Amino acid sequence: MLSTPEPASRKSIPRVDFELDDFDADEEMYLDFYRKVSVREDMLVPLTEHHTPNGAHSYYVLFDRTATWGHPGMPQVLAVHLQRDREKRTFTFEQAPMPLPAMAQSWLIHRGCPHDAISLNPELGPPPADEATRALERRLAGDGDHYAMGYSYTCDDPDDMVTVVALRALDERAPSPFRVVVEEVDTDTWTHTLREGGFDTKDAALQWCDDRLTGEAGPLPPVRPPAAASRPAGVAKTPAPRPPGRSR
Repeated sequence: MLSTPEPASRKSIPRVDFELDDFDADEEMYLDFYRKVSVREDMLVPLTEHHTPNGAHSYYVLFDRTATWGHPGMPQVLAVHLQRDREKRTFTFEQAPMPLPAMAQSWLIHRGCPHDAISLNPELGPPPADEATRALERRLAGDGDHYAMGYSYTCDDPDDMVTVVALRALDERAPSPFRVVVEEVDTDTWTHTLREGGFDTKDAALQWCDDRLTGEAGPLPPVRPPAAASRPAGVAKTPAPRPPGRSR
């Protein structure tokens, strides 16, 4: 929804090519790929893609045009990682529906895609309205593995195009351990904004999401800054654990 390309009458919409001609997989893998990805291949719009020089890996951020007809609120962005064995002519894959393109980018980056190789096509979707949006998208793409997604809802009503996402910090010591990210599209200017708020409890974060979807939410509360570092100089900060990957 929030990365919907402009109407076809105004620009050509590209199509995805998974480049799997003459490749095979075991029956379970093949059927899984068909059900979760290729059955709607002609309705998937590549917002960005990257292929390694040897063709062994391909990474895609796709806008799923079929999602608007699915279950209300479902994510409309699909991240796909293809792995090809060119000697055996076989393939495997992972995929994950995501509510925001930046979260799909993060998922792919943490599966080996170079950070600077997966920038979104600026010709597709409403561009960021301001630097705050661009900065938060960069942070989500780079640090997305510090959070687990607990809830999302995408509304593609032309009068209120919005996606809300509730996240939980994997580091229990993080300030504002629950976050809400909200993306809104201005259909008059054809731009989008992305903002973040911090919450102390899961219930408070989910309540704000519900209130936003019904038009009753107040301003997002600010994210509390981290406490001043108290560890001795020279002691490295322990990295946040990575979330378990969502398989196929």
